Amino acid sequence: MTIKTEFLKTFLFKFLGGLKGIFLIFVIVLGLVLHFYIQNIINQLRMESRYLVDIYAQMHAKVAQTSNSNLRFIFEEVIQRKNLPIIQTNAKKEPVAWKGISVDPTNTSPEAIRKVKKILEGFEQSSDPIPVKYEDTLFGYLYYGDSTLINQLKWLPYVEVGLIGIFIMVGFIGYANLKRSEQRSIWVGMARETAHQLGTPLSSLMGWVEVMRTRQNIDIPKILHEMEQDLKRLHRVTQRFSLISSKPTLKKVDVTSVLSEMVKYIQKQTPRMGRRIIIYEDYQNIPEIKINYDLFSWVVENLLKNSLDAIDKKEGIIYVRTYTNSKNKIFIEVEDNGKGIDSSSLTHIFKPGYSTKKRGWGLGLSLAKRIVQDYHGGKLYVKESKPDRGTIMRIELHIT
Repeated sequence: MTIKTEFLKTFLFKFLGGLKGIFLIFVIVLGLVLHFYIQNIINQLRMESRYLVDIYAQMHAKVAQTSNSNLRFIFEEVIQRKNLPIIQTNAKKEPVAWKGISVDPTNTSPEAIRKVKKILEGFEQSSDPIPVKYEDTLFGYLYYGDSTLINQLKWLPYVEVGLIGIFIMVGFIGYANLKRSEQRSIWVGMARETAHQLGTPLSSLMGWVEVMRTRQNIDIPKILHEMEQDLKRLHRVTQRFSLISSKPTLKKVDVTSVLSEMVKYIQKQTPRMGRRIIIYEDYQNIPEIKINYDLFSWVVENLLKNSLDAIDKKEGIIYVRTYTNSKNKIFIEVEDNGKGIDSSSLTHIFKPGYSTKKRGWGLGLSLAKRIVQDYHGGKLYVKESKPDRGTIMRIELHIT
């Protein structure tokens, strides 16, 4: 993993809080973009409104000296048809006509005039009045406010923020429930996997104790050797589970030796399955790479066991091979001639709790992927799978 990639990963997950933080920032940015876009529309509409009022002011000034009836016609037929609140005053800024406000245009009582003046002050704070002037003669002023459309658009950002907030809240609640469900599946799977991992060597030890107790002519050195192997197995299991919750130490190791050891371990278990299974090994000359021996051997063991479980024939074949390429990568493949994985399961097999086995707990591949991806900076995926023909699982690791 390069320094830039490591820095980006650290920044995203430590400083931004991972995917939730990235999602939150995306929503905030989206909200800001929409807000500024709407503000731009509002500003354009305000410019158009001012332009309209300015035209009316010019027309008003031109006809003011000739005929008041023409002026009234312009106000009623041109201005009032526009959805724009306007207050027209004389030169002393006394209201003489208005439209689009909360005061009836036909009501000219002192109380109505006071209300219009108060509204006029509000208009003056938001936009400068347009003087109605012809040459040197001032006839009055036009005060105007925002149209109904602009007022509706003003509320749109708040509506957006509310909807986005509800969307985020619902999303986080759903995500939290999903994570809790996933965590429950993981803990249940971990408990069962622990019992399974510990059960095999414990059963073996109990068997050897029973042999020593009931038989007289026994090969003590052989039994002690087998019991020692079982104890090592127990120690390895406890090491694996203790490393899952912490950052493991990586050391340069010959991967071929890890694969070879796991193959030998699995080969000892094949006679119990009542089938003839042959494991072929093909290891190219690859360099040592940094891995955690206990965790990586667990990955290989899980892949081999999955291959064993997938073989439903009387005679099964498993291939374990390694090779490299010119891009500083090594590939490890485990291939079997089992029943394969159907297309509907390919997108789910790495999810915690998902299993196609009757007695499966759906944790093996999930843990294996996490170990390869999070702890070793590599990839684990299905290279190829065909129904009734088999599956190829591939691990990609960087040569460091």
